[in-house]
Amino acid sequence: MKVKKYGNRNVLDLSEWGRPCARVIARFLKEKPVSVIQITSFHLLLTILCAWLILEGNTIIACFILILKGIIDAVDGELARIRERPSHVGRYWDTVADTIGLIAVISAFGRLFSWEPMLTFALILATLLQYSLFNHYSILMRNLGSGDTTSRTDERIKPVAYPWEKQSTVDIFHTIYVVFFSWQDSMISFLSGRGSKNLTFELTVSSSLGFGMQSLIIFSLALTENLDHLPELILGVNVGLMMLVILRSRFRTSSSI
Repeated sequence: MKVKKYGNRNVLDLSEWGRPCARVIARFLKEKPVSVIQITSFHLLLTILCAWLILEGNTIIACFILILKGIIDAVDGELARIRERPSHVGRYWDTVADTIGLIAVISAFGRLFSWEPMLTFALILATLLQYSLFNHYSILMRNLGSGDTTSRTDERIKPVAYPWEKQSTVDIFHTIYVVFFSWQDSMISFLSGRGSKNLTFELTVSSSLGFGMQSLIIFSLALTENLDHLPELILGVNVGLMMLVILRSRFRTSSSI
């Protein structure tokens, strides 16, 4: 699937299945008095609703809402691109919102299936790193393709606010990001190395670990009443894919998929 955020790069991004729908919604909202931050906050509320439904045992509805959340999650980025208003605050808040939602949902599953606290913690940590791995290559591909540098693989250097942002607000969100999330960036950058020349293998395989693709898999598990196998998915299949990407990235080649 060729994605505009990657410019002219011919990339198969498995996590972008909802992007066309998100683009339609973003075009509808372009002239509406709705901010990108509000869209991000809305998909956080959807995730919190999902966590509550899981606790109530309504797992199929909850996991369907996760799919809707994945589409809305793509709307904020599309809206920023259509309005030509990238935002450092939006970038940081999106990560914070996704993390809060992730912790809420996995914790809810943990309560539902009576997981040990250490297992719940391990699943949260593994999922955070899996999302970070995909984000790492997505950012690198955006830098190569569209030249978008709003997101960076190393966020420790404070960015200069865009004219439509307040530097003080950017500084606050940057500090939050560095304190709570920069360890993920550093770990993934260290493990992945420089990557292959065109990064297509790394991006495509790691995109199966992105929220968009994972939400479809989780919904299929809900429909087949196999959600109790989430630990095997996250700590088994997904970790295996992570290792495959990291090993390929460390032993980089110039070949393409």
